[in-house]
Amino acid sequence: MKQAQKMQEQVAKMQADLEEKTVEVQAGGGKVTVVANGAGEVVSIKIDKAIVDPNDVEFLEEVVLSGVKSAIEQGKAIAQSEMTKITGGLAM
Repeated sequence: MKQAQKMQEQVAKMQADLEEKTVEVQAGGGKVTVVANGAGEVVSIKIDKAIVDPNDVEFLEEVVLSGVKSAIEQGKAIAQSEMTKITGGLAM
C-alpha cells in the first residue's frame, strides 16, 4: 500500500514537472514555430509574416495545424517516457 502511495506521489510530481518541460516544433520551413509542454498543451505559436498570404490562407492553416499536431505528439512522448521511468513499464 505504501508503495502505491509513493508511486502516486511520484506521478503527481511528474505531472507538475511536465508542465515545465517544453518542446519546440517548426513547420513551413521554420516560418511557424509551435511550443508545447509535456502535458500536451500548446504554450505558444509564432508565425513569420513572410508566410502570411491573404490569397492562400489554407496553406497557413495547414502549416499551423501540422506544427500544433507535431508539438502535441512530442509533448505526449515526453510524458510517456517520464511515466515509464516511474512505473517501470507497468500499465497504470
